[in-house]
Amino acid sequence: MRLGVTRHWSIAIALTASLASAANGQTAQTGPTALSFDAAQLRFDRSSRAISAADHGVDAAKAGADAVRTLHRPIVTASAQYLVYQKTLSVDVTGEKSAALGNTQDFLAAFPGSVPPAFQQIASEISGRLSQALPGLFDAIPDQLSYRFRDEVFRPTVQAALPIYTGGAIPAVQRAAKGGVAMAEGRRAQVVDLARLNLIRAYFGQQAAAGLLEAARRSRDALDKIASDSRKLEAAGVIPHARTLEVQVARDTAERTYQRAELSSATARDELARLLDLDTVVPTTALFVQTRPLAPVETFLGSEGSAPEARTADAGRQIADAGVALARSRRLPQAYAFGEYNLNRSNALPIEPDWIAGVGVRYTILSNIDRRRTEDSARAQAAAAADTAAEARRIATSATIRAYNLVEGARRSFVLLDSSIAAARDNVRVQSVAFREGEGTATPVIAAQAALDTAEAQRIAVAYEYDLALAGLLASASRLDAFGSHFARADQRLVYGTGQ
Repeated sequence: MRLGVTRHWSIAIALTASLASAANGQTAQTGPTALSFDAAQLRFDRSSRAISAADHGVDAAKAGADAVRTLHRPIVTASAQYLVYQKTLSVDVTGEKSAALGNTQDFLAAFPGSVPPAFQQIASEISGRLSQALPGLFDAIPDQLSYRFRDEVFRPTVQAALPIYTGGAIPAVQRAAKGGVAMAEGRRAQVVDLARLNLIRAYFGQQAAAGLLEAARRSRDALDKIASDSRKLEAAGVIPHARTLEVQVARDTAERTYQRAELSSATARDELARLLDLDTVVPTTALFVQTRPLAPVETFLGSEGSAPEARTADAGRQIADAGVALARSRRLPQAYAFGEYNLNRSNALPIEPDWIAGVGVRYTILSNIDRRRTEDSARAQAAAAADTAAEARRIATSATIRAYNLVEGARRSFVLLDSSIAAARDNVRVQSVAFREGEGTATPVIAAQAALDTAEAQRIAVAYEYDLALAGLLASASRLDAFGSHFARADQRLVYGTGQ
């Protein structure tokens, strides 16, 4: 029987220890700090690196969405270039030389007839000599003339481009950016809920560990009293030494259980302190149970769409739908307006205009990416995102119902334990009296004490289970902020230390 009690204590202590998760950060203050749960949550929200990181993610997504709100505006750029260039011009004059030679010879042949008869002889001799000399003179002229020009130019310009029609690409990018904001906000909500659930686990886990430590101390002290009575009865010859040894074994087992509970409590204290970045935290909000049933489960349903997981999935669907529109835009033409103005017209290149403006249309006839298959892929991703969003709502509903049943189960167990503890205490009293008067053996006393220890440990564990399950229920129903109001309405509180 005692082995069963020991096993129960081990399971209870292990439950508290196993629920502990590593918390980052170093303690920043010295001395114990008493904090209610609301005060601890306020401090945690301000100091949590996970929440801070999620906030930065939302800010980044919002900044990205703001950045693409102006995609319809023109793009204006200014540029300056310093150019050194050389230009060579070549002209073929072969035809012109032949024509000029022929025309000159024709002129010389007709020249003697244009002068008075007395001078025609002389003119004929002169024309003949010139005609003979002309081919040599024209041969001296090259068949091709070349001109080379070298210059330096400073070229400052202003360019502008305005999208007129993009096939839906700009609205798609903007919708995707808004979806990114929604996704970041959904992820932040998830991080906040998980972080607060972790705080609830650690905060009330320290209270549960303190309760288990107190219960272990009472068990050890009770067995100390039984051991003392056993030694007295043995000295009086009422019981044999074997009974004293039996009680001593039980007492030693209780001592080991107490030591394990002490270590578990220290671990829980350290975790909560590190989670809140304090030296030591003294929780002032006790474990609690509302013995009256919660409102029907239907009152917690219907808000699945506002659950962080569902919001994140909806944002993913919005981004996927925008991806379909973006993929479709790649198969459509694009229209745009453009312009350029040269700020240094006096030093412009000869072929450069002072300014230019116009409109254009661009269409990709052949792409190295299969645009139709790209659109098919985007549609498949959108369908997957839609199914994911629907599944997220189904999971949220199931989680809410499951958490509700866990809360109700813990509540019923807690209520039933009240009568069990009362009966176990009375049984310990009766068996202890019978043992001290020599009318009973130590075995019934040890068994009665073990039953009491089990019931008290179960009560603490069930109260902790109730608080965790309630937090899970409220989180799945997107009502975790109402956790404090449930504590205020609780009619059962397990006070340990300074818990109220």
